[in-house]
Amino acid sequence: MSEHYFSNKPQSKTLPKTWTYQLRGKEYTFTSDVGVFSKNEVDFGSRLLIEQFQEPAVSGDLLDLGCGYGPIGIALAGEFSDRRIVMVDVNERALALAVKNAGVNNQTNTEVVRSDRLSGLSGRKFAAILTNPPIRAGKQVVHQMFEDAKEALLADGQLWVVIQKKQGAPSAMDKIEALFGNVDVVAKSKGYYILRALNV
Repeated sequence: MSEHYFSNKPQSKTLPKTWTYQLRGKEYTFTSDVGVFSKNEVDFGSRLLIEQFQEPAVSGDLLDLGCGYGPIGIALAGEFSDRRIVMVDVNERALALAVKNAGVNNQTNTEVVRSDRLSGLSGRKFAAILTNPPIRAGKQVVHQMFEDAKEALLADGQLWVVIQKKQGAPSAMDKIEALFGNVDVVAKSKGYYILRALNV
């Protein structure tokens, strides 16, 4: 059976790769690996989400939902040092890399939690939730993530999503609009959409 980056315990042989990358004007060093989403570079969708994200007006923690090896959460930690950045994933190899990468980049305002979507967060609430969702897990899983995010946001908190048009951006917009009563397309580039919804 082929293995996906949303597997709990990747069995594929580890072959880590390390590189440096500039995000929001700061340089970071990342290590990724086989069995983890985007093992050779910071993928375009995550980069676009990182660069387009705007800090919410409401105070509180930020959540990187499906963090992988951690580029989104670590870049946010570097930018918003007065906030706690919670990073969750179901993939144990990805989580170990996220912990390592946060340490290498001296981001002490991060917290890495093993969680299948939001199930491991025991009712915590967030000022913003960002996700580059696991499209290969299927539309039902992705849309459930949006539903869970709605419940986990503070009043006036924001959901930020990056998704390709060909991988379901129109239906994602419809789902988010139905949940939140609003959705904005903050940016479009190379077929990727950055979506934002306000929890009013």
